[in-house]
Amino acid sequence: MSRVLLTMLGKVAHVQLNRPEKLNAVDMEMIDEVVAVGELLAGQADVRAVVISGAGKAFCAGLDVASFGALAAGDAGKLVLPRTHGAANRFQQFALVWQKVPVPVIAALHGPVFGAGLQLALGADIRLAHPHTRLAVMEMKWGLVPDMGGMVLMPRLLRADVMARMIYTAEPVLVPQALQWGLVTEEAEVLMERAFELAETIAAQSPSAVRAAKRLIGKAFEAVAGEVLAAESREQVALLGKPDFREAVAANIEDRAPRFG
Repeated sequence: MSRVLLTMLGKVAHVQLNRPEKLNAVDMEMIDEVVAVGELLAGQADVRAVVISGAGKAFCAGLDVASFGALAAGDAGKLVLPRTHGAANRFQQFALVWQKVPVPVIAALHGPVFGAGLQLALGADIRLAHPHTRLAVMEMKWGLVPDMGGMVLMPRLLRADVMARMIYTAEPVLVPQALQWGLVTEEAEVLMERAFELAETIAAQSPSAVRAAKRLIGKAFEAVAGEVLAAESREQVALLGKPDFREAVAANIEDRAPRFG
């Protein structure tokens, strides 16, 4: 792959968008490579956390302008309407695939995070942002609407009026405002160091409990209260008495770092 780099750092996977000369602008090749990497990591039992970042001066400045021309000139319906990944098309899976990865995904944001780049970041579980980051739902600038999973992912984080303002205006938002609105999890001056520090903290926890927690967090946004409560109980029963649970208890009693398999 040329658009995306995948590196394993112990139990942490680092996924890096790799078009720095284009501010990591998204083209068809990058979409397919990001989806392929996400689907690969979804099946890796030894991965315990994922960090997504962008090479160069930006996380991702949005869709490559040349892609707009291709869509306008061709039959957009043939590209956009087919459901190629369950309920999603290939563009939506670019962001939604990270919800399918069973371990926490951390997006490390810097520079412009616009359009497709913002929707990719929304697919992560946690978003860290350098103080100079700018975030925007940019589609309205081009006479379009968010269509890469954003309309599923934004309501999990934003009030309806905030979401409306961002979509209608296409105006970039700075980190202090993004933090206040809940669009960004944490500001990080030393961005990558903090991203990997957080990933390593997560990777040191019980792997079975972390995966169970991600399933529960996802269900909390999708199901009614009774279903969520039942899921809590099922997940807890599946953890109690198992090797990861026993090691976590022993490590706490013995005041040492746990040694999970």
